Amino acid sequence: MTVLAHRVDTLTRDALAVLQPGFEGTTAPAWLLRRLSEGLTAVGLFGRNIASPEQLAALTAQLRAERDDVLVAIDEEGGDVTRLEARGGSSFPGNLALGAVDDTALTRDVARELGHRLAACGVNLNWAPSADVNSNPANPVIGVRSFGADTRLAARHTAAYVEGLQAAGVAACTKHFPGHGDTSVDSHHALPRIDADLETLQARELVPFAAAIEAGTKAVMSAHILVPALDPTRPATLSPQILTGLLRKELGYEGLIVTDGMEMNAIAGTYGIERGSVLAIAAGADAICVGGGLADEATVLRLRDALVAAVREGVLPEERLADAAARVRTLAEWTRSLRPDARPEGSRASGIGLTAARLALVVSGTAAPVAAPYVATLAPVVNIAVGDETPWGPAAELAELLPGTASGVYPQGCAAGDVLAAAGERTVVAVVRDAHRHPWMAEVLDALVAARPDTVVVEMGVPTAEPRGALYVATHGASRVCGRAAAEVIAGRRPH
Repeated sequence: MTVLAHRVDTLTRDALAVLQPGFEGTTAPAWLLRRLSEGLTAVGLFGRNIASPEQLAALTAQLRAERDDVLVAIDEEGGDVTRLEARGGSSFPGNLALGAVDDTALTRDVARELGHRLAACGVNLNWAPSADVNSNPANPVIGVRSFGADTRLAARHTAAYVEGLQAAGVAACTKHFPGHGDTSVDSHHALPRIDADLETLQARELVPFAAAIEAGTKAVMSAHILVPALDPTRPATLSPQILTGLLRKELGYEGLIVTDGMEMNAIAGTYGIERGSVLAIAAGADAICVGGGLADEATVLRLRDALVAAVREGVLPEERLADAAARVRTLAEWTRSLRPDARPEGSRASGIGLTAARLALVVSGTAAPVAAPYVATLAPVVNIAVGDETPWGPAAELAELLPGTASGVYPQGCAAGDVLAAAGERTVVAVVRDAHRHPWMAEVLDALVAARPDTVVVEMGVPTAEPRGALYVATHGASRVCGRAAAEVIAGRRPH
């Protein structure tokens, strides 16, 4: 092999190594296995790839038969954002509920149990936790994915989550650096902007990330947000000032830097995924996440070739690409050689998600247990990170506890009269999600309570609205176990 041929081969392998692509189906396609043999080191999994724990374990075994150190990544936050349980809802309540309980030992145990479940299926990199401080109540993409609006609370629970997850042998990927909490735009759709000054950013956004770094997080995910106080021209994912200057040099972080999904419109709609990927690696990112929407071989080849061409043209230093690839391989080796702690035995491990969901409830008002109510879910458009396919709310759980329960889903444009006509004489259980962000929802809710004072209200988002109804239950999340915990209260079967 000539020196030039060897250099090209090395460049190609390094370019493949920094990609974290997705794919379609519940078994690995031939093209993915072929690229793993050529240097691809990581694969991203989504809900479409998972049918059961047994199937997932078989899939990851198939990947490791081709490359034994492959990083198998997943976006499994627990709570609203779940891939393991996308079809039925998560067994864990999510970050806001954990923050509401504010027991770091519980958060650590929840994350460890989640990590053990991932590890048992062969997943070794989790794009979690969200370290964002949800300082803007109107935030359309973070919300219950955050531990809360209090900086110090978010920091201590971020650290606990990282420790618990990694104790189970799964690398944590703390996100979304330098903090996505003070945005009013979803980066899946457009480029958000945070106009906080440097002093505010240092005292608020950066604190949980510093805590995660101190806790040893193996990866950090960048945010597609413009923060003029840090870089007035480029979003964080593409900013040398933010990724190399701030994260590497000022905060002293040495682990893997992963981008958020490059097909998100904040990048794809402004820079394009090829140019964006080159700029991200040049800025200091080590791994390119792509595959949530683009999940085919052509995308992998486009990005590989764009990175190789950028090196050849002098746009991307060869040493920077090599360094990024080396960091990916270092993490892959860490996951292969790690010996996780033993999984706790007994009910605390198996039922810890429901325990946490029960502890997170805030209940006000009083109402006699209802029989066979009508559950009216006022449904907002769910953000892309959560996905529309995952069921939420207490309707199914109430139907199990109270046979004869009926239910209906009501989108924007509905009226209280629609609900009342369907409910008849039944007690109405009105279920809302972030009613403070949806004026139509608040209007319908107020009308329902005015017409039927015995209405039960369940708030499953960020509970900033005033309590309403004869009984008001705030769950701090919309996962399956949050619905179960609320249903137990409504049915008068809340465990003591």
